[in-house]
Amino acid sequence: MLVHVAAIVLAAGRGSRAGEGSPKQYRRLAGESVLRTALRLFADHTEIGLVQPVIHPDDGASFAEAAAGIDVLPPVFGGATRQDSVHAGLQGLERKSPAIVLVHDAARPFASRGLITRAIAAAESSGAAIPGLPMVDSIKVVDATGRITATLDRDPLRSVQTPQAFRYEALLAAHRRAQAADRHDFIDDAAVAEWAGITVTMFEGERDNLKLTTADDFARAEATLTMKLADLRTGSGFDVHAFGEGDHVMLGGVRIPHTRALIGHSDADVVLHALTDAVLGALADGDIGQHFPPSEARWRGASSDQFLAFAVERLRARGGRLSSLDVTVMCEAPRIAPYRQSMRARIGAIAGVSASRVAVKATTTEQLGFLGRGEGIAASATATIRLPEGSDD
Repeated sequence: MLVHVAAIVLAAGRGSRAGEGSPKQYRRLAGESVLRTALRLFADHTEIGLVQPVIHPDDGASFAEAAAGIDVLPPVFGGATRQDSVHAGLQGLERKSPAIVLVHDAARPFASRGLITRAIAAAESSGAAIPGLPMVDSIKVVDATGRITATLDRDPLRSVQTPQAFRYEALLAAHRRAQAADRHDFIDDAAVAEWAGITVTMFEGERDNLKLTTADDFARAEATLTMKLADLRTGSGFDVHAFGEGDHVMLGGVRIPHTRALIGHSDADVVLHALTDAVLGALADGDIGQHFPPSEARWRGASSDQFLAFAVERLRARGGRLSSLDVTVMCEAPRIAPYRQSMRARIGAIAGVSASRVAVKATTTEQLGFLGRGEGIAASATATIRLPEGSDD
């Protein structure tokens, strides 16, 4: 299949200026890693056919968590410089040979879909284009002692951002020329293209498309996100299914051996059904039966992970974030404890959040009622979400 547009997301740096802790691309803002936000931005864009992550060789496990459930290519390893990492990403796309390639720094997680759309259009029009903004501050030149030696005219100056967009074959050829010339010092892809004789144009960037570099940047970004996602909501969900013939139950997306199976809607996963209703409830967006009617044959035996994924996507479509999921399983058997961590990991992967934001608990009903008689399993769930203030206005 021919791919018109691909994106390279650079996440191979160490981010030492961001302070102590994990590399900045794996740090969390409003509950989600910087890299995950960046990957999803491109993976969800309707004009992007492929997303090629570039990571550090030591970050395999961190990347797997950040990319869980997002449709991206297997990562390639970056090099000693940003330029080397971009070259690795371009080589990773070589078999697909897209017409247009966008190169984006994972440390800019706040780029908008509109900016990506403009980048693609600019590359299609001119062959090479980068986003930029007029300088608003006065610009001084200083020497090693801090003495001002010149004042620059800021009118022709621009601050440069990503994603930078190019015709793929032209950018790959430029990088190969730079590698052959043993040049590894170009600060961005526009500089590589300019050196190779490619004319680069500029389109308007975005003030919100800031690059996270220092600890102060993260503090400001967290405060900004908190203000933007100020509408905090909670929803609840409940589901119950009776036992029938079978040899296993599905709970939280995990197959658990048992002497009987649950019968009912889809695969009768009461945990995922309750969580789905909790997210939909927080959104005031109906319930699982409304969106997936049990009367429709296509849902018979269907895997319930798609129901929770659907609810979370409804949340994201409104610009929201999932803060936490909490579910309590009620049954006499099977025992939930041996599968608790697997369930947390699977639910997190489906919902696109860290397992640390998923709580799975279990209780019996002290042999009281239909649950106490071992006739079925029930689950009660709570979802906490954040939406942009005024999103319903």
